[in-house]
Amino acid sequence: MTTHDQTATHLGSEQLEAFGNEMDAIRQRVIAQLGDEDAAYIRSVVKAQRGFEIAGRALFYLPPAWPLAVAALSVSKILDNMEIGHNVMHGQYDWMGDPGLNSRMYEWDNVCPSSQWKYSHNYLHHTFTNILGKDRDIGYGILRMDEDQPWRPYYLGNPVYATLLMLGFEWGVLLHDLEIERIVAGERTWAETTHLHRGMLRKVRNQTLKDYLLFPALTGPLFPLTLVGNATANLVRNVWAFNIIFCGHFPAGVATFSEAECENESRGHWYRRQLLGSANITGGRLFHVMTGNLSHQIEHHLFPDLPARRYPQIAAEVQEICERYGLAYNSGPLGRQLGSVARKICRLALPDRWRRTSSRGSVSETVLAA
Repeated sequence: MTTHDQTATHLGSEQLEAFGNEMDAIRQRVIAQLGDEDAAYIRSVVKAQRGFEIAGRALFYLPPAWPLAVAALSVSKILDNMEIGHNVMHGQYDWMGDPGLNSRMYEWDNVCPSSQWKYSHNYLHHTFTNILGKDRDIGYGILRMDEDQPWRPYYLGNPVYATLLMLGFEWGVLLHDLEIERIVAGERTWAETTHLHRGMLRKVRNQTLKDYLLFPALTGPLFPLTLVGNATANLVRNVWAFNIIFCGHFPAGVATFSEAECENESRGHWYRRQLLGSANITGGRLFHVMTGNLSHQIEHHLFPDLPARRYPQIAAEVQEICERYGLAYNSGPLGRQLGSVARKICRLALPDRWRRTSSRGSVSETVLAA
């Protein structure tokens, strides 16, 4: 295992089995408890999301209320993508039998088709979490986010690429499955991606027409203001989603793994990898809702198919179990996690030889070699 902050603890096979059994017990208990409260919760969030969207669209007819319109629409898009879309597409509410909340049928307010996102995220990312060479979410194909990624002069632009990805995050998600970096490297041909093109173009067309033509046109002479407002709401959603997701995956202390050490891994080893490859963000109830409860990224990686509203309820228990097994439970406020991610992005932009390495092989804060 690769961790540059020495947070990992080795567990024997018996300890790993016991750890896995305790995690399985939590999952089974929560599944047995699912019912009316969970269904009522997600339906209330959907109702609130729709209310914010209607309010936002309506307020664009009143130019003085433009900031309120943008704020309402931004909240709507964040709720749609994070607390509803992300979680519904994980199958967290399939048990309800509601077609509108079924993972196979749900389509979100995003330029990336849900079917493609479910492959790159639900399958690739959650199966191979933080395995270098397998989990393409490590750097999203454009960033250097781990010291075991070989440095190239291209990575001097790490902070610039991260900023652009943040501003256009939904477009980065859209292009993720194309694996453009492999096409550039000659490892994949453009022809091999043709099966993705039709779905991508259809979704981009629908989203673009909705946000940048149809709804602005409905406001008549206020078309330019509505157009800018919709673009601003998408930008707010992109920045928020990027920061929450990066704080859950890339702050200091998060571990990465090699393919070799994850071969034939047990259930306990899989749970351990999910735990050490994630980080939480502390905050209040409203904050957690607006993150889609991805502020509990540890619990989400451990139990991706459990309704996310349950994560705060089990977090203390998960942390207590981790303490008993000597496993690090990475959690901190948004500002601290954001700062840690920003430092990593900037630090890993530099060549390895420019940074001072300790005798233990772990890299300290960025310093230029004398």
